[in-house]
Amino acid sequence: MHIRAATDADANAIWAILEPIIREGETLTLPRDMSREAALAYWCAPAHELSVAERDGAVLGVSYLRANQQGPGAHVANAGYATAPQARGQGVARALLLHTLERAKARGFRAMQFNIVISTNERAVKTWVAHGFEIVGCLPGAFEHPRLGFVDALVMYRAL
Repeated sequence: MHIRAATDADANAIWAILEPIIREGETLTLPRDMSREAALAYWCAPAHELSVAERDGAVLGVSYLRANQQGPGAHVANAGYATAPQARGQGVARALLLHTLERAKARGFRAMQFNIVISTNERAVKTWVAHGFEIVGCLPGAFEHPRLGFVDALVMYRAL
């Protein structure tokens, strides 16, 4: 798998990954009816360092890296990940995680924090824990899952 910086030419591939995840409404805190333009504006924001994961020329995943907060909190990174539905379980998110951890260290971040990991997203929780993240908080019922109702959201943290 090859990880590279995303370009404007990747917009259609990124939307093809994000749209089914947004419509499912099970893992991202984005409106299920979000438009292509709004989703790309959010995910590809100027403050985000955007990367894509490719295999055989096909974009299978996308990530962003940014400062979690401004000012005195800017030393902690934050990242988001999305994997194409047909590539789930193939190590795409893991590869993007390792890449963003490396980039965060190179940029001088001291830690990485995930503000809202949906507790029912067991694959993500397992991957993040396996790579040194700790669950440092639980937000009871903070996410409205379309099938399961209100479920917990986790705050996860790892020093770099």
